[in-house]
Amino acid sequence: MNEIDGRDLDLNLLKVLVAVADEGSVTAAAARLYLTQSAVSAALKRLADAVGAQLLARRGRGVELTSRGRRLVDRARPHLDALVRAALVGDAETGPSRRVVRLGLSDSSEGWLLRPLIAALRAKGPNVRLVVTAVQFRNVGEALVSGRVDLAITVADELPAGITRRTLFHGDFVCLFDPRVAKVGKTLDRDRYLAHEHVIVSYNGDLRGVIEDAFGVIRDVRVSLPSFASVGELVEGSALLATVPRLVAHEIRRTRPALRTRPLPFSQTGAPVELLSRTALADDDVLGAITAHIDTIAARAAKVAAPANR
Repeated sequence: MNEIDGRDLDLNLLKVLVAVADEGSVTAAAARLYLTQSAVSAALKRLADAVGAQLLARRGRGVELTSRGRRLVDRARPHLDALVRAALVGDAETGPSRRVVRLGLSDSSEGWLLRPLIAALRAKGPNVRLVVTAVQFRNVGEALVSGRVDLAITVADELPAGITRRTLFHGDFVCLFDPRVAKVGKTLDRDRYLAHEHVIVSYNGDLRGVIEDAFGVIRDVRVSLPSFASVGELVEGSALLATVPRLVAHEIRRTRPALRTRPLPFSQTGAPVELLSRTALADDDVLGAITAHIDTIAARAAKVAAPANR
């Protein structure tokens, strides 16, 4: 867009784009702005022609911003808000504006990722605010498609169209226990494993965990938790066994060094931990920079997660 085009750009077009971004629908934005749907569509076309780039992409019955559209909205919104405030209260002073990035994480990924990611963003950028949302394999597809998260890291099954997925590493499970109380021996065999009481993590809120689902065995489950947050506390000082991802066990043992792990008495291939994003945001520079940090951190985590590291 040249200088003359920029001076001639109708700022009302930006207001229309922001409304569509907020509502996720041309029809809903038209109702909000008291315009016809055709008027909103025409305004969006004029803006796209002026910018010289596609700003919106279809998503089901609604629309979502392309990465160029998101950048334009992120840059335009604070200025439009400031103009409104200046007109209403005479105060256009604003603080520093930073991009908000919504990161979906399984609870098993928080420990190995968040601390180093925040440190990397502080040292090298980009300058963003992170909103972390809990996701897991059953709901991550909906979270991405709906725009509740921009990036996600978790184990995933089938995903909707329009989602890009890439494996970060493969991680297996180990048995976490307190050797001062739980007597499992140097080698944990199947009979000894099943003879103990267990604490499990179930996203269904039932007594079935990963072992029941994967191998069809039934354990003596004493307690079922919704996340891994309290596993270490329950295992320490008790005879309970916990079957957890190797990386989770590593993080728990950082603060509870008395705990130990043993390989499971079941054959495992290791589930892929994946980085997921919407295809429409593939050329988003900010998300690309964050992804590069995630790749570096994940490469270090992969060394811990590898099954060879017993």
